[in-house]
Amino acid sequence: AFQGILERLDSGEVVIGDGGFVFALEKRGYVKAGPWTPEATVEHPEAVRQLHREFLRAGSNVLQTFTFYASEDKLENRGNYVAEKITCQKVNEAACDIAKEVATEGDADALVAGGVSQTPSYLSCKDKAEVKAVFRKQLEVFMKKNVDFLIAEYFEHVEEAVWAVEVLKESGKPVAATMCIGPEGDMHGVPPGQCAVQLVKAGASIVGVNCHFDAETCLQTVKLMKEGLQAAKLKAHLMSQPLAFHTPDCGKQGFIDLPEFPFALEPRIVSRWDVQKYARKAYDLGIRYIGGCCGFEPYHIRAIAEELAPERGFLPEASEKHGSWGNSLSMHTKPWVRARARKEYWENLKPASGRPYCPSMSKPDGWGVTKGAKELMQQKEATTEQQLKELFQKQKF
Repeated sequence: AFQGILERLDSGEVVIGDGGFVFALEKRGYVKAGPWTPEATVEHPEAVRQLHREFLRAGSNVLQTFTFYASEDKLENRGNYVAEKITCQKVNEAACDIAKEVATEGDADALVAGGVSQTPSYLSCKDKAEVKAVFRKQLEVFMKKNVDFLIAEYFEHVEEAVWAVEVLKESGKPVAATMCIGPEGDMHGVPPGQCAVQLVKAGASIVGVNCHFDAETCLQTVKLMKEGLQAAKLKAHLMSQPLAFHTPDCGKQGFIDLPEFPFALEPRIVSRWDVQKYARKAYDLGIRYIGGCCGFEPYHIRAIAEELAPERGFLPEASEKHGSWGNSLSMHTKPWVRARARKEYWENLKPASGRPYCPSMSKPDGWGVTKGAKELMQQKEATTEQQLKELFQKQKF
C-alpha cells in the first residue's frame, strides 16, 4: 500500500530527498544564474525530466517539483517574464506534471512534493495579505495536480516562512518547512530553536534547514532546532538538505556572501565520501528526511542511500554501477589503483585541491542588508547601469 510522507516518517523510515535543480540545470545550460527561476519546466521539460530520473535512480524517494522561485512576483522580477509563455501557472503546472510522470517510473513509491520559497514581495516589505496571495497562487496548482505533500523551503526570515506554512496548511496536506539559516538564526536574529517552534505552531509537521550552508553547519542548526522543540515540548520530524559545498568560512547569510558564488564554487564541492559521513551524522542526530540542495548531484544522493542501506534494507538502482567504498576498483588495470579498493583508503583520504596558491578560506562579502534595505527593494526591470555602478563601487574589488 502506498504510504504518505508522515506515515513513513512516523514508522522511523528514512526518506531520501533529491538534490539541487537550479545549480545542476544552470551548469547544463537550462537555467539562468541571477534570476534562478525554473522556466525550464516549460522551455526544456526533457532536461528537468532527466534530472528527476537520475535522482530517482540514485535513491531519492521524494521528487520535489521544480518550482523553486516559481512565484508570480519572482517570474516577473528581473525582466524574466514573458506573459504569453511563462506564467506562474504554466511553470508550476509543468513542474508538477513532469515530477508526477517520473515518480511512476520508479518502483512506484516515490512521493511528489510541491514547493514554495521566499518571495521578492516579502523582501520589498509588501504586507502579509499580499505575500500570502503569492503563495496561494502556487498552492492552487499543487492542489489541482494533487501532489503528495508540500514544502516551504529556502526562507531567510521566519515570519515569511510562517506565512507560507499557514497558506500551505489550508490544503489539508502535510507540510514541511526548511529555512536557509545557520546557527545564528534568521536574518532578523530569531534563533533556530525559536524558528522551529514558530513553524510547528503554524502547522509544519517536518522542520529543518536547506541550502546556504554545508552539511556540518546545517546539522548544527538542526540540532538547535531539535533542542528548541524539546524545550517547548513540541513534536516534529527533522529534515536536512544542505549544500554540496564546504562553507566553513561563511557568515550569517551563507554561501551567497562567498566571493566565489555562484560561478567558481567547484573547488569546494564535497566528495561522495563526505556525503556518506553527513548521512550517518544526520541519522545519528535523529533526522529521517535527508537530502541535499545546491551542488548535490545524483551521485551525492546515491551516497546517502548507500550509507543508510543497512537501516533501509536495500540499495538504489544506481548502485549497480558503484561498488561499496570503491571495491569495483579491484577491476582496474593499474595495481596502485586496485590498492584503493577499500573503505579505509577513501574514508581517511584528505583530497588535495590541486590549485597552486589557492587560499584555504575566503573573506565573505556580507553587506548586512536584509528586508527593508534600499538595495533589496525588488524591481521588474533589469538593474540599470547607474545602479550597477553604485554596487561596483561598494564591492571590494
